[in-house]
Amino acid sequence: MTAGPRWFRRLTIRWRLMTIGLVGLAVALAAAGTLLYAVLSATLTRTLASEASAAAREVAGLVDQNRLSDPVPVSGALVVQVLDGSSRVVAGSPVADRLTPLVTVDETGRALAGEAMTVPGSRAGLTGRLQVAAVAAGPGTARLTVVAGVPTGDVDVSLGLVRTMLLIGLPVLLTALGAVAWRVIGAALAPVEALRLGAERIGADAAAGRLAHRRRLPSVTTTDAEAPSDRLPLPEARDEIHSLATTLNGMLDRLDALAERQQTFVDDAAHELRSPLATLRTQLEVAAHVGAGGTLPAELLPDVERLGRLVDDLLVLARSGGGVSPGRVEAVDLTSLLGEILTRYAAARVPVTLAEAQFAGESAIGRETGSGPGDTTDPGAHVDCTVLAHRADLVRVVTNLVDNAVRHASTSVTLSVGADPSGTWLRVSDDGHGIPDGDRERVFERFARLDEARDRDSGGSGLGLPIARELARRNGADLHLADAHPGVVAELRWAPPS
Repeated sequence: MTAGPRWFRRLTIRWRLMTIGLVGLAVALAAAGTLLYAVLSATLTRTLASEASAAAREVAGLVDQNRLSDPVPVSGALVVQVLDGSSRVVAGSPVADRLTPLVTVDETGRALAGEAMTVPGSRAGLTGRLQVAAVAAGPGTARLTVVAGVPTGDVDVSLGLVRTMLLIGLPVLLTALGAVAWRVIGAALAPVEALRLGAERIGADAAAGRLAHRRRLPSVTTTDAEAPSDRLPLPEARDEIHSLATTLNGMLDRLDALAERQQTFVDDAAHELRSPLATLRTQLEVAAHVGAGGTLPAELLPDVERLGRLVDDLLVLARSGGGVSPGRVEAVDLTSLLGEILTRYAAARVPVTLAEAQFAGESAIGRETGSGPGDTTDPGAHVDCTVLAHRADLVRVVTNLVDNAVRHASTSVTLSVGADPSGTWLRVSDDGHGIPDGDRERVFERFARLDEARDRDSGGSGLGLPIARELARRNGADLHLADAHPGVVAELRWAPPS
């Protein structure tokens, strides 16, 4: 299991890299900014302390030479006081307070010990704070203390400006670096996106064909040079992604070889099964004709025919997995197609009839859910019931649907075509026992047969409807079942052109 919190695992790789990079960069910049501020503050503090100490020593030299004047001569904004042993001010600079000493007795001792300290500027009638230093001066019998203070206002302003720049500049810098990192990471992941697009493009011919059917686009024949590649693009850099693409292309080669061997096996097996089945059926028909074998030939012929249909169905299913039907896509008139198919069922168990082409306000699927009005017939209107498809596929689909309807109908089977705002449709309706709601999708599973069909042993293999849906989908149509009240209606529907 991938380490990290759950929310982090849900992020994309791009966002994970951005998060890790920005968090690490923010920590590093914050640490560097804090260190910079601390170093700058210490440096400026030492500078002020050195300046105050130098001024105190200079005044102490005047005291030692007995040259001290009042006021004490100083330069700039220095504040200097000379204190006696009782911390009374005996002399001071022009701006120094003559009553309140800059430092207390305790602070005087710490300052004489060399400790850097600051005191409130209000002791000298100033705003802000003072960086002070103290130096002992004078004879041993009358020791004096020279205290010098330097205002820290300019340093405080400088440090405040640096602090503001760090607090505002660092987020701005992180934002700019995040934008750059987003582009850089995107460029680094571009080969991965190229692999994804290449993988998505593999087998896209079938999807493009189905989309063309739905949109009623004319079929387009592409040359080998224009055909989309069925392999992943290899990046120019010889890196890990290049190795991954090479490995995946090798896997695709092996899968293609495996699929080719499987298709060859299916073709060979179908051929090897058809030949003995044809021979067996011929022998049984001859035996039944000449009366040899009693009733056994007549009893075996239906099973042999059923086995032959099963072999044909399995071969169709195996070949339909490729996604693209052999043959040419053409404009198929559904009304004409139903007319041709109808002639095959002149001697069917129940009558098979063709209803007039109509414009439907709603499909049978929609009527079942009660979402709109029913069908409205307009015999005088011209209804376009032409779709782009492989004609052989549609013949197989409709034949399977009609065979299934004839097996389960009670008195009749009705074929109809039409169009409505949601597309063109073809329906096969029967008045049989119907299919429960929960089984209408299960019947499209391979070899799925309902209990009622098993009891009647009507000869179905459980592959007719799965084959019909497979072929319908690769020809741009959807196949669904609905109630016909009574019975079931199977509806093929093509989406309208966009």
